[in-house]
Amino acid sequence: MKEYTAKEIRNIGVFGHGGEGKTTLTEAMLFNAGLIDRLGKVENGSTTTDFDPEEVARGISINVALAPLEWKNTKINVVDAPGFFDFYGEVAAAMVMADSALIVVGAVSGPVVGTEKAMAMCEKAHKARMIVINQLDRDNANFSKVMGEINEKFGPSVVPIQLPIIEGGAFKGYVDIVNMTAKLFDGKGEKEIEIPAGLKSEAESLSEKLTEAAAEADDELMEKYLETFELSREEMLKGLSTGVQSGVITPVACVSAAQNIGVATLLDNVVHYLPSADQALAPKAKSAKTGAEVTVKQDGKFAAQVVKTTFDQFGKFSIVKVYRGSLDIGVSLYNTSTEKTEKSTAPVMLRGKKSISLEKLNAGDIGALPKLQYTSTGDTLCDPSDPVIFDEIEFPKPAISLAVTAKKQGEDDKVISGLNRITEEDPTIKIEKNAETGDVLIQGLGEMHIEVVCGKLRNKSNVEAQLSDPRIPYRETIHTMAEAEGKHKKQSGGSGQYGVVQMRFEPADEGVDYEFVNAIVGGVVPKEFIPAVEKGLKEALVHGVLAGYPMVGVKATLYDGKYHPVDSKEVAFKSAARLSYKAACVKANPTLIEPIYRYDIFVPSDYVGTISGDLSSRRGRMLGMNPVDGGTVIVAEAPLSEMFKYATDLRSMTQARGSFTSEFVRYEDVPANIAKKIIESAKKEEEEEE
Repeated sequence: MKEYTAKEIRNIGVFGHGGEGKTTLTEAMLFNAGLIDRLGKVENGSTTTDFDPEEVARGISINVALAPLEWKNTKINVVDAPGFFDFYGEVAAAMVMADSALIVVGAVSGPVVGTEKAMAMCEKAHKARMIVINQLDRDNANFSKVMGEINEKFGPSVVPIQLPIIEGGAFKGYVDIVNMTAKLFDGKGEKEIEIPAGLKSEAESLSEKLTEAAAEADDELMEKYLETFELSREEMLKGLSTGVQSGVITPVACVSAAQNIGVATLLDNVVHYLPSADQALAPKAKSAKTGAEVTVKQDGKFAAQVVKTTFDQFGKFSIVKVYRGSLDIGVSLYNTSTEKTEKSTAPVMLRGKKSISLEKLNAGDIGALPKLQYTSTGDTLCDPSDPVIFDEIEFPKPAISLAVTAKKQGEDDKVISGLNRITEEDPTIKIEKNAETGDVLIQGLGEMHIEVVCGKLRNKSNVEAQLSDPRIPYRETIHTMAEAEGKHKKQSGGSGQYGVVQMRFEPADEGVDYEFVNAIVGGVVPKEFIPAVEKGLKEALVHGVLAGYPMVGVKATLYDGKYHPVDSKEVAFKSAARLSYKAACVKANPTLIEPIYRYDIFVPSDYVGTISGDLSSRRGRMLGMNPVDGGTVIVAEAPLSEMFKYATDLRSMTQARGSFTSEFVRYEDVPANIAKKIIESAKKEEEEEE
């Protein structure tokens, strides 16, 4: 592939709901560009961009994949993004790579939640977009119905630039609204025909709307249009291109990717209407020396951001988007995020799983660097003489946690190291160990997301992991005061062990987990044994008196005791403290307590009643509702034990339109009936272990 400048590059993300044909469309674009000699199919795992074993097995896109191609002296970096919501971390990376978007909508299903999310993401990121109505070859495909639904959801600024010609239920061609011509597919290409009589009136009406939209995008064109009510083809293209780039016009094209009908014309439209890389907005950046905000222009010294990290059998690849200057083997690579210098290396171009050597990568282009040692996703690489640092990439936060263990005994370390490597590829996966329960937790965007990660672990590290519900970090506390004596006496021929303590246990002040008070007067317990009493008590508090969960919120006062001048030892007073703790706390109204979290749940307003009712069934408490753009944020508190699978359940209840964030608030008493079951279960587990 020849060297391209930013003006000759289009970075196009392919977004939309799962199952609408994004990967098939990408495949058809590669076919039209002459890069593959036959169309691969998602269902048999033969497409260029779905090559991961998990993608092949499941028949869905899981990872963002690149498919660069050349079309009419333009390099188009096609970025194929997943459509399933568990993999929206990949979508976030694709949105950074892309300067504009093709949003794929099914001609049968119409605009669904994935369409809404893609449009909203483009709006937020100020990306130009074009809607592609795909699958027009399918039974029950209905362009007019889908177009009506699109306008209802997204407004009149979404305008068709094509009308499909349907004959005998089959997609045969299209009317070009810009040129007011018609094309028929003849199996080898397109031939121009008269606009069918049945479509002429609709085409003329759409042409008028399109002309108005093009005129409104440009003041000069608007003046001419108001005078003549006409625009030339060149003026139409100029106005539409301006409107698309500014986001005030969203053109709609029509294709059948599976039949490769209309895809070549779509590539033409991409070149005509969507912005080149030199017109794209530069990301926010700061000087690495001063911290001041800087504007990154494409004609300076090299600067790029790592937007994705991948591993294959040959090692690590860091996918970079070059924002300034150019990259070749002679460029020094300074990582301003880690403040380390990487070994210079030649860039490569990734197309699916293939890597193709490049001599140079210019500003506006996307490529990859192999085997970088100190660099992760989101890091900035630049020329050390002009160091900048780009803003961090925003990835979705994990929403669900599951406990992970090795299937085979003794392979836990392999599982953890393999998972940690996968987190380099996927920033939406987090691995942490819960200090209280001992569980190793894997956090992700959904259950399927976590299952896929375990599949990748099996494929890449040859180790099997198993998932289970995490244990809840329950705790125990006391609500009243109680006193007890702890006596340890042991005589076994030689030196004995003797220690007696009198202790008082009561609830500590709010927010205090543990407080020890030495109230000994007159040396009835010598001061050298006081630390042993406290140590024994701390060790005992790890196991509560009800179900063995840690005891918290306790104030322990040592106020009396006895010792023996010969037989008293530290071990005796440690044991005496433990005995006093157990005897007193059983009498001090011990209670099981559970973690309570605050949830900020965003849902479209239509779902507020459903979500409120569901929260009540989870022992949740509503704290308030705040109207926001596009819906309502419900603020609630609920026990963690009732919310582990909430990400999956919320997605189901809201057709994937809902989202939430959560944070720990405090511990509260577990209701008696539930506490009883937890205690019985804990005792049963203890008996089984014995």
